[in-house]
Amino acid sequence: MNIIELEILCNSIDETEKFYKNNFGLRVISITNDKIAFKIGTTSLIFKEAKEYKPVYHFAIDVPNNRFEDAFKFFEATTPLLPVTGDNVIADFKNWEAKSFYFYDNNGNIVEIITRYHNHTVSDEPFTGSSYLCVSEIGLVAGNVPELADKIEQDYNVPIFHRQPRGERFTVCGDDEGLFVLAQEGRDWFPTNVKAHSFFTRVLFYNEGVTHSIER
Repeated sequence: MNIIELEILCNSIDETEKFYKNNFGLRVISITNDKIAFKIGTTSLIFKEAKEYKPVYHFAIDVPNNRFEDAFKFFEATTPLLPVTGDNVIADFKNWEAKSFYFYDNNGNIVEIITRYHNHTVSDEPFTGSSYLCVSEIGLVAGNVPELADKIEQDYNVPIFHRQPRGERFTVCGDDEGLFVLAQEGRDWFPTNVKAHSFFTRVLFYNEGVTHSIER
């Protein structure tokens, strides 16, 4: 599964533009009074301004395996990183064959930079704002996680992720290239105490030769 577009809400277009340019090194591909879009590898990340809300999301961005340390140093220099265990800020997900680190963006979103070793991704270029591969995960919040997981599998043929056991309050759908992270309403977003709540989300994704759209 590949996420082509991800559209979420933000509090401020101006502050979001500043953060994603300065802290990520991204380029803006389009901007209007209430929307801004960035190119993250093969994904378009779109923020729509909604000042009446204080939306918080979780999403993950992939980097090449051999540029993970460079990405870590890049963000460590400009962005406070979130501890995952004690003072450690790097998560080692052995079952997922992945490593990642987390931080808050200007909107309070829990952003994860991750590399997945099963995908065997490498880059010969130094790490820059052009090194990101894609947005690979988006959190979807539900009152009934098993029901949403069943619906995603039935409607879009996206299976339960084989590296993560299915749960009542937390389930992951997809594969090593793209994932829907399903969280129970009110559950903490790892590695924080921030509670998961549902906000407008639009995902355009490609799975098994077919392009689908989910809007919630």
